[in-house]
Amino acid sequence: MNAFIQGLPKVELHLHIEGSLEPELLFTLAQRNNINLPYSSPEALRKAYEFDDLQSFLDIYYQGANALITEQDFYDLTWAYLQRCHSDKVMHTEIFFDPQTHTERGIAFDTVINGIYRALQDGQHKLAISSHIIMCFLRHLSEESAIDTLKRALDHKDKIIGVGLDSSEQGHPPKKFQNVFTQARDEGFLTVAHAGEEGPAQNIVDAIDILGVSRVDHGVRCVDSPELLDSLVESQMPLTVCPLSNIKLRVFDDMSQHNIVELLRRGVAVTINSDDPAYFGGYMTDNFQAVSAAHAMTYNELAQFTLNAIDASFIDPSLKHEYRRRVEEYLGKSI
Repeated sequence: MNAFIQGLPKVELHLHIEGSLEPELLFTLAQRNNINLPYSSPEALRKAYEFDDLQSFLDIYYQGANALITEQDFYDLTWAYLQRCHSDKVMHTEIFFDPQTHTERGIAFDTVINGIYRALQDGQHKLAISSHIIMCFLRHLSEESAIDTLKRALDHKDKIIGVGLDSSEQGHPPKKFQNVFTQARDEGFLTVAHAGEEGPAQNIVDAIDILGVSRVDHGVRCVDSPELLDSLVESQMPLTVCPLSNIKLRVFDDMSQHNIVELLRRGVAVTINSDDPAYFGGYMTDNFQAVSAAHAMTYNELAQFTLNAIDASFIDPSLKHEYRRRVEEYLGKSI
């Protein structure tokens, strides 16, 4: 089964590029930019990746982001992730970036987006990996800050396909960002939002109804509402689920308790993603293998995760058709 998973063509829809900053690269960037880190080595830093909840992760996540200063830093970060994608047979990725994490500490918006975009362009030309960029608002900051960030993004509409909402759900419901999401949709951006990870099922409902999202990021708390679950099956609203992240952040105690396979079999359009892989112990293949190891699954079911992701992606119909053909061809050869 692991060999099948390794070769399975994949599509990733929930990846925070800052969360792919491996300790070794973090130390390289810190040295390059003369930044002192409170750890003696990459190994010591990796040992600190034990989290009690989302906030304990975010604290160290933002600390790591401080090493990202120049356009080349953001290029190197993104290129390192793309090399992982290439190894994991990822055909297409739609990555999140958090501009406020950087602009709040004096890094220019242009510096961030240009470094990421340049790497993704090289990923297309050199690795044949297609991609889109989604700009996320930090929900623990004000809507006014999000609106200011949206204004900065308008000069880069050729690079950014959508906006999202991430960071801690607690105390920051979707309604807080209703105005900025309306403005974003009016500007032609697609919308997604984190909901129903640590927050209640109602956050999923509100993300759909109030923010007008095309996808729900995480969404595993949907099982708390039978009515919502039925609606997700009927509408085929995609959920970008991140299994290893959910275990690392104690959303579930063990992968055997994770509901992603149950949701798949109920007919929910669930997908597998890596979230913040440098911190949560795995990229795409690792996440697929972790789910498969904990749940007896067929090749068809594993491939369905990719087919769901292709359908949920923001790529054009002709490319969706090509990617579906690749998956079906691979599946046909494997069965």
